[in-house]
Amino acid sequence: MKRLGLVLASLCIWSMAGWAGEILRLTLDGTINPATSAYVVRGIKEAKKSAASLVILELDTPGGLDTSMKEIVEAIMGSEVPVVVWVGPAGARAASAGTFILLAAHVAAMAHGTSLGAAHPVGLGGETPAENDPAVQKIVNDAVSRIRAIAEVRGRNADWAEKAVRESATATATEALELGVIDLIADSLPELLQKLEGFPLRDGRILTTEGLPLREIPMTFKEQFFAYLADPNLVYILLMLGIYGLIYEFLTPGIGLGFVVGSISLLLAIFGLHILPISFVGVGLVLLGFVLIVLDVFAPSHGLLTVGGLTSLVLGSLSLFEIESPAVRLSWTTVAATLGSLTAILLFILTKGLSAQRKKPHPLTTLVGLVGEAKDDLNPEGWVLVRGEYWWAKAEDPPVSRGEQVQVVAQEGRRLRVRRLPQA
Repeated sequence: MKRLGLVLASLCIWSMAGWAGEILRLTLDGTINPATSAYVVRGIKEAKKSAASLVILELDTPGGLDTSMKEIVEAIMGSEVPVVVWVGPAGARAASAGTFILLAAHVAAMAHGTSLGAAHPVGLGGETPAENDPAVQKIVNDAVSRIRAIAEVRGRNADWAEKAVRESATATATEALELGVIDLIADSLPELLQKLEGFPLRDGRILTTEGLPLREIPMTFKEQFFAYLADPNLVYILLMLGIYGLIYEFLTPGIGLGFVVGSISLLLAIFGLHILPISFVGVGLVLLGFVLIVLDVFAPSHGLLTVGGLTSLVLGSLSLFEIESPAVRLSWTTVAATLGSLTAILLFILTKGLSAQRKKPHPLTTLVGLVGEAKDDLNPEGWVLVRGEYWWAKAEDPPVSRGEQVQVVAQEGRRLRVRRLPQA
């Protein structure tokens, strides 16, 4: 009974003193995509599992996918362990989707020389859509309601948060602190930990950081691999290399470089397409474009099929990914350079290969100049023996008697033209 009382007393003292666990540090440097969202969600779950005192998310992002941002925001909002989002070091930013993540934190902090904001929705090509478009207004209003709800829950400036969406408003660290968007400014991680000591949360909890160990949670190899493949430009190049390589391999005999490069590139592209949101209409247009180009090689249509195939490829490429963020989108330059280069190379190779196949076969060796023996009386035609083989020949200086030596002067397919070799 006394032992139970000591245990309860110890638990009470521990709860009054704050959290005695470690501090976990996560680093999100780059676009917000399914790989980085999985990393952040895993880190927050690890904090709960290990009874950590605090999670610090070091953020530097130009934005990213809306679905991935939503997963991170939900993980932060539902975390029992306090999550501090720090935009740093100097030069970092929390743009677009990063603004939502910063506002969702239990404690929002920035370093001098950093910025946040510019969370207005954009079109698939990166351009700002027309405000009078009903579909655009629906998207903007939805984003506004979400960011206002996040700001209100955390007690931050909801009016400025709305401007960040509607007007693409931005703010520096100093301006964000004055506007009530963030809670504090810290130029380094040690300074951040020092300012977090004794910091009160809205739910009444007091943060404790002094003397607690700091543990880094790195991205796993799988997360790094998928984060690298979450670039639509890289995925598009791999997809084109894969399909062009396999087409070249199918149209040429044997198994060679086209099969190896095409297979590897296509598999990597499939990994990327699994991560990114894609349009099946875009995929269909891309495949149709390849079919039309190949058909034009075998059934010449004066370039009509090739023009149609390239048009289908361009339209399919631009509609291949359903991405609204300019930070994660397919570039026009990538499409033009990839399609132009690979199509030119493939057409050149296929044209040269088919023209070579249409040429009449020529023997690898010639008999011209060799000496043989007449096996018939050539008057003017008959059989001759040249290098152990019988050939039908015509004498240029008939008649040639059987047994005389002759010299080949021309070869016309399976016939030879010979002349009598002067006797020694």
